[in-house]
Amino acid sequence: MLRARVMGTGMYDRWKKGAARLSPLFPCSPALAESAVRWQCFGQAITEAHMSDQTSLDPDDWDDFRQRAHAALDAAISHMQRRADLPVWQQTPEDIRADLHAPLPRAPGDPGALARQMETEFLPHDVGNTHPRFFGWVHGSGTPEGIIPEIFAAAMNANLGGRDHVANEVEKQVIRWCAEMFSFPETAGGLVVSGTSMATLIALKSARDRAMAPAGASGLEAAHKLVGYASEQAHGCIGKTFDILGLGRESLRKVPCDADFRMQPKALAAMIRQDRDAGLTPFCVIGTAGSVNVGAIDPLNALAHLAESEGLWFHVDGAFGATAILSPALAPRLRGIEQADSIAFDFHKWLHVNYDAGFVLMRNPQDQLRAFSDRPEYLASADRGLAAGNPWFCEYGPELSRGFRALKVWYQLARFGTDRLGRAIERNVSQAQYLGKLIAPNDKLELMAPVGLNIVCFRFNPGGLADERLDRLNAEIVIMLQESGIAAPSTTRLNGRLAIRVNLTNHRTREKDLDLLVRYVLRLGLELA
Repeated sequence: MLRARVMGTGMYDRWKKGAARLSPLFPCSPALAESAVRWQCFGQAITEAHMSDQTSLDPDDWDDFRQRAHAALDAAISHMQRRADLPVWQQTPEDIRADLHAPLPRAPGDPGALARQMETEFLPHDVGNTHPRFFGWVHGSGTPEGIIPEIFAAAMNANLGGRDHVANEVEKQVIRWCAEMFSFPETAGGLVVSGTSMATLIALKSARDRAMAPAGASGLEAAHKLVGYASEQAHGCIGKTFDILGLGRESLRKVPCDADFRMQPKALAAMIRQDRDAGLTPFCVIGTAGSVNVGAIDPLNALAHLAESEGLWFHVDGAFGATAILSPALAPRLRGIEQADSIAFDFHKWLHVNYDAGFVLMRNPQDQLRAFSDRPEYLASADRGLAAGNPWFCEYGPELSRGFRALKVWYQLARFGTDRLGRAIERNVSQAQYLGKLIAPNDKLELMAPVGLNIVCFRFNPGGLADERLDRLNAEIVIMLQESGIAAPSTTRLNGRLAIRVNLTNHRTREKDLDLLVRYVLRLGLELA
């Protein structure tokens, strides 16, 4: 009678009749027939209850929802199709900002009005990185194709923290592809993460814990003597990671660079010796493959050999530059990256996967497990069923809940192939050389650093102006370019002087966009000067 109370009298009667009808089909297992009908009846009961449940968040009218979804997709595609005809960037108007100070909504909103708001107010005021003349910072430009896997990922709503389901298999495929991409062993591991900052945190925690493991030590008390090394041009996320890990920013030694902004191995070796003599414990060397200021690549091969001889973890920050490995012409510049213990890089930069999608590649995934594995009783493993598929991805990083980022990465690689993606990278590097050749002979423009990869740093300099005034002048040129919607470069400082910084990680950029940029820099510079 327990089943009758749980299922309801009507459903219980249907279950009994169904079990009796199917029993002859399962003469060796009447329990199996009974179980099959029971679950069929339960499923029907759940469906009927769901259809009458007014608290469900599913559409009341699926056909109407389908039409609205199709209209939204059309609007998004149309926006991307005509994006080059719009300003690169435009400031969000005050009335739109005011609309976004509305009180917490208590009642359902009108879906049509919300869709119109997103289409007419949000889409036109994006950051601009889908435009061919977005040159600021290091932003990837995405692809219209990226919408497709996002649709399926949203429909699946998968949590890749663990359990046994196909989304995890997709991420494992991505890990194997990345290991192959960088000539890592088949046993290598990794994790799709939000970006290089998170990838760096995972890699360096693994490095820190491995350094402390021989002494059986743990926690901040054991970490206070650890020191690591990166170039003066290394990304700020590395210092932040040292801070988060309890090592302190002062434990990150900044190694001097040469005239091309590359770390000097001899200076690194001297600093390691000095720290050892002082009773400190060096534990990692961090090479940069594509510095954020100028695109410099450290001498990775020399750093790899030095790290090996000193018994140190070798990590490569390859946020955007590491993916140049896909270009046969550029890959030799990255020689030595295949010897790294870990590599952090982004798919959402030079591989144009829609934000956000980064990756940490680990030579020995056991280092990750030692650093992060924790399975409390509510996450107990099993050999079969949904709790199988061990170890879970939550054991390789700090996040238990993880979205299905791997699907858009898998789709991008499968859809375009690494050869085509590599050619897009080559083109940006060629465009950087083209821009450098436009600037170098012009007597009113000045290159501020060698054009090494895909970043060009220069300034307007008509002559006769002090550096301080030139700094203000070039900063104003950049702001006017942005506010006019013509182009969106950024600024940085090199050797204490402000530079206009042009980053090329955009597959939509053409040489004519660079011609226009130079023309307007000159025009604005002459007007302001």
